[in-house]
Amino acid sequence: MSILDGIHSPEDVKKLDMAQLDELCAELRREITDSVLRTGGHLASSLGAVEIIVALHRVFSTPKDKIIFDVGHQSYAHKLLTGRRDTFDTLRRFGGLSGFPDPAESEHDAFRVGHASTSVSAALGMARARTLKGEDRNIVALLGDGALTGGLAYEALTDAGQSRERLIVILNDNEMSIAHNVGGVEQMLGRLRLRPGYMRAKDKFRAATSRGRIGHAVYRVVHGSKQFLKSLLIRSNIFEDMGFTYLGPVDGHDVKNLCRLLELSKSYNGPVLIHAVTVKGRGYGPAENDPEKYHSVSPAGSAKPGMSYSRAFGDALVELAREDSRICAITAAMESGTGLEKFAREFPERFFDVGIAEEHAMTMAAGLSAAGMKPVFAVYSTFAQRSYDELLHDVALQKLPVVIAVDRAGLVGEDGATHHGVFDPGFLAQAPGIRVYCPANAAETREYLRLAFDCGAPCAIRYPRGGEGRFTGISHGGAEVVRRGSDVTVAAYGHMLSNALDAADILEKRGVSAEIVKINTLVPLDTETVFASAGRTGCLVVAEDCCAEGSAGQRLAAKAACAGERFEIKLLNLGNRFCEHGPVSELERYYGIDGEGIAEVALWQK
Repeated sequence: MSILDGIHSPEDVKKLDMAQLDELCAELRREITDSVLRTGGHLASSLGAVEIIVALHRVFSTPKDKIIFDVGHQSYAHKLLTGRRDTFDTLRRFGGLSGFPDPAESEHDAFRVGHASTSVSAALGMARARTLKGEDRNIVALLGDGALTGGLAYEALTDAGQSRERLIVILNDNEMSIAHNVGGVEQMLGRLRLRPGYMRAKDKFRAATSRGRIGHAVYRVVHGSKQFLKSLLIRSNIFEDMGFTYLGPVDGHDVKNLCRLLELSKSYNGPVLIHAVTVKGRGYGPAENDPEKYHSVSPAGSAKPGMSYSRAFGDALVELAREDSRICAITAAMESGTGLEKFAREFPERFFDVGIAEEHAMTMAAGLSAAGMKPVFAVYSTFAQRSYDELLHDVALQKLPVVIAVDRAGLVGEDGATHHGVFDPGFLAQAPGIRVYCPANAAETREYLRLAFDCGAPCAIRYPRGGEGRFTGISHGGAEVVRRGSDVTVAAYGHMLSNALDAADILEKRGVSAEIVKINTLVPLDTETVFASAGRTGCLVVAEDCCAEGSAGQRLAAKAACAGERFEIKLLNLGNRFCEHGPVSELERYYGIDGEGIAEVALWQK
């Protein structure tokens, strides 16, 4: 029997000797690799954090002690050690395990995560609650070095360092977020990686002077000299300046040494930061050699042919940038995911990767625009949420012509609630003066991008993950009838247009003639075209893959009521909920927004 076969809870990890811990780490890597290559998931980061997670469960006792992950990409070993091995093959599948920590899934998951730079804030809140309630528990935050490019991490670290709370932060430093890290933080961490001998000497000195009166006297005499020598030999680092006791760097794959440092950290009466240097993709050659490619892998056999929206956007942007030297591109650590690799290679001086800093990216885009450039900020819908204030006050208020390429709009699949792009139709529409385009294929993505650059006002282009749907033309204006019918009007935009056309086919077989109105701009809404169609058919169904509040359907219904329109109207969307994880097709069927679901609602209207 393998060692992993005997692990049913974290308490079983504590029964192993150190040699067995190394073998457990090897078995965890094999299990994660074999499973994730079948189901898909975040492979490289989880492989890089195996020893850290084993050491955490060796030293601490969850759920009493709290381990808070940042993003949660690296949590797969944690899931395997906390009683979820039997269901691990359901990872990221509909109805199966989440790809991220989730307290609803296990009492060992302290906090639901999915976005970067949040762990220290949440952990400090838990530490302060523990102190106020007089509890005795350890609070540990696992923070990736990539998350240090996000401003929220520094707000939390600054507060935590001065809080005097008993809090342990583990900095998992693999020199990567998704792509290679950028900026001054990476340079600072590089300098810290050169000083591992310092902490070993410090630990030995601490042990030798911790016993007896003579030891304490020696410590007092030597401490001042040590601080002086330290200032000469080693530059102070930002974490110590914030108020943390800094331990490291330590080899993040040396489980014995990690356990030693974690035990040591428990003895401190204030905030401690352990700097662990790891290798992303550790133990699986392809992932080690290309950690960006293996950051997230798709399920076996899931590759789909055809042009993706991200690639269509990237290609179109390069074409336009060749014509106009003012066009520049911004990404928040998502160069590959947003289709900007080609632009970055051809126009490196006009390409800016700001790290996981969406707020900064939006305001920097405003600055570029104010200075006469034509910036486009390519960002996933779920991460654009972080730059809402900057969109309103730094872009829209000043009427600056910034283009926002909103990738992964709508349901995105297996990453689930924290990654679905279902809120942007509402919050984008709230920005006065903005124009929001919704292409339904690659050709429209190119056309609408050109229009956005010529608009002279803030513009967003929202498009889904993956490839094109059924619609093959280029539609102009705010809305357009793309299929004539007489019994019911179905209005849709973007990816949902394919589902609406599917519904029309289904309805035709049932003797119902559906007219399909394609909405091209969410803002402003072309109510005239939509209402004219609904007035002819007497019924309007608005189908969307977004939440109800702030949806186009809700705005259309309000305008119809104010205008005294007399047709029936039914809004079909995702409601006011956070949606589960799973393949998009299954989610659409489950939430009733696929072709069949739209057809059923249309029949009900009749």
